[in-house]
Amino acid sequence: MSLLDLINSLFGSKPKPPVPGKPNTIPDSPDEPAQITNPKVLLLIYNPTVDAASGKKLGEFMNWPRPDSLTGQFISDVLQVSNGLARYQISQRVELDEFPALVDGFRYTPQTYLDVVRNGKPAHNPSGIDYSAILKQFNILQRVANNEFDEVWVMGFPYAGLYESTMGGAGAFWCNAPPLANTNSCPRRFIIMGFSYEREVGEMLHSYNHRCESILARTFNSLDFLNWAYKPNRTPATIMPDQTLNLFQRFILFDQIAPGKAAMGTVHYAPNGVKDYDLGNLNPVKSECYDWLNYPNFKGDVRVVTSKDWGGDEQGFQQWWLNHMPKTAGRKNGIHNNWWQYVANPNNVIV
Repeated sequence: MSLLDLINSLFGSKPKPPVPGKPNTIPDSPDEPAQITNPKVLLLIYNPTVDAASGKKLGEFMNWPRPDSLTGQFISDVLQVSNGLARYQISQRVELDEFPALVDGFRYTPQTYLDVVRNGKPAHNPSGIDYSAILKQFNILQRVANNEFDEVWVMGFPYAGLYESTMGGAGAFWCNAPPLANTNSCPRRFIIMGFSYEREVGEMLHSYNHRCESILARTFNSLDFLNWAYKPNRTPATIMPDQTLNLFQRFILFDQIAPGKAAMGTVHYAPNGVKDYDLGNLNPVKSECYDWLNYPNFKGDVRVVTSKDWGGDEQGFQQWWLNHMPKTAGRKNGIHNNWWQYVANPNNVIV
């Protein structure tokens, strides 16, 4: 027993628990190296045969991008924008010749599915995928606990019912969706990403960046601020002039909520964005976005930016946003200056 524990036991006082995102038990360090994260991924690809005569599977039949090509490009993009700090690797790839079960047990057949995507028939309701069935089929809780892999990527398609991301395991928290139910027996947190190979890499990065927002909002105890930033009719409409912001709150500022004080914006709102997905806006605004490349040693680098700075499209903006996310050595107020340590491994978040 330490001296502090002895004093506490004698006088009946207990140490205060750390504030979420501000673990005051960890000392500051100006030069602690930025930790490289090597997440192992279980890749599940739902690609059912839909044309018995030709044997064509859904992706080929619909002329959609190849799931493996999308996955490879996504891993390469994340490796690049993280400066090599997030090194995803596929530890196991499973391609499933089936439609996934939805929450009520329903499964599309080739005909009922094509009736929806090609003939305009209503999609099945309820629409959500049965995550519990996936967890059971692949023994995910036990295998994550055994360190066989760290997260799961599910490649699906429209109406597969996937969240963009969701978290499971003991201490799981909101990750752009509610935590997975009945997963507390797994001692490690893990994320299931939901991707659609009907889309492109830009949409995969979009989903991943929402994951970043959720995890960093929890790290900095700022989920309410993030939710406020996304509301179309915000109250108040902008931040207060004397409002004190933490680093994550400052990072996601855009001109509409912080006139003249924009930074990177959110996944939906670019620095000059005035509505959801307004990524091609050419309206010029002042932003400190480039100063985040100097983090944590800000230099007051404020520039006028437009959509030309990120290329004006989904993939360009999401790459640009990730590229500016802090990834340097050191630790301040118990939080690493390398935010990728939280994004790529949610077990590093103190809750």
